Amino acid sequence: MIQVIDHPIIRERLTHIRSVDSDTAAFRHALHDIARLMCFEVTRNIETTPTEVVTPLKKTEGHKLARPVILVPILRAGVGLMNGFAEILTEASVGYIGLYRDEETHQPHSYYCKLPAHIADSEVILIDPMLATGGSAADAADELKKAGARRIRFACLIAAPEGVAAFEERHPDIPVFTASLDEKLNEDAYIVPGLGDAGDRYFGT
Repeated sequence: MIQVIDHPIIRERLTHIRSVDSDTAAFRHALHDIARLMCFEVTRNIETTPTEVVTPLKKTEGHKLARPVILVPILRAGVGLMNGFAEILTEASVGYIGLYRDEETHQPHSYYCKLPAHIADSEVILIDPMLATGGSAADAADELKKAGARRIRFACLIAAPEGVAAFEERHPDIPVFTASLDEKLNEDAYIVPGLGDAGDRYFGT
């Protein structure tokens, strides 16, 4: 259920994001570029329906999305990746799920959840830059399902094999899209080679 989105521009931008020499502005710019490119693959099989459109010359058949789209970043790091998706999906609604990781146990803890009311009838894209242990993403997917979401896909910047396995064990029905499947987790549950803390690097904290 995992798809690694391989594209030369993504590979090049991801190199900038990984580099310790990239400042906040360079990190943000590269992340938005990657998100925009990923958006095309993440949404490739979203259903459309026929609709009539009038051009300056005649009526013809066009297409519209069959269902609304909702973007749901996991706070706070997910906001950066979501911003790139929102530049393409300008009509999308946005929900937020707040989770933080206990640095000793590496377990996620929920502190916020605000989702659009029409989530059951929408295409939902759950967004977080890092799929490390898989706990935060899986817990966020639990929240989406409890709220009624039935069509969910998960987009992340980089993933560790351990996180992919953990997420797929709990949510085998949710496809995972990533720009890179990295080597492993280290003893502190950080992705290797990774890119450090995505939230800190995006927000300059």
